[in-house]
Amino acid sequence: MPARIYRPARNTMQSGTAKTKQWILEFAPDSAREVDPLMGWTTSGDMQAQVRLRFPTKEAALDYAKEHGIEAQVFEPHKRKPNIRARGYGENFATDRRGAWTH
Repeated sequence: MPARIYRPARNTMQSGTAKTKQWILEFAPDSAREVDPLMGWTTSGDMQAQVRLRFPTKEAALDYAKEHGIEAQVFEPHKRKPNIRARGYGENFATDRRGAWTH
């Protein structure tokens, strides 16, 4: 069963980088999800899709996949673009402000 190894992106609603340092090995879904006719919930008979293994390094995840005969594809994380100019709240009231300050 194929798997993917990746480092999760940071949450877009937060400025922190928690839960982005570890690498994750996640199995690809083996079958499509189905809708339960009675309740309307989605269901699947694929138990491997629920497995997410965390590793401290990419090499540790690759070694685990190799030891257990898992075909794994590695996805490198995208680098963050640095902010050109970090601005703070105090700059709203700076004397060298380009535009007029309005509400």
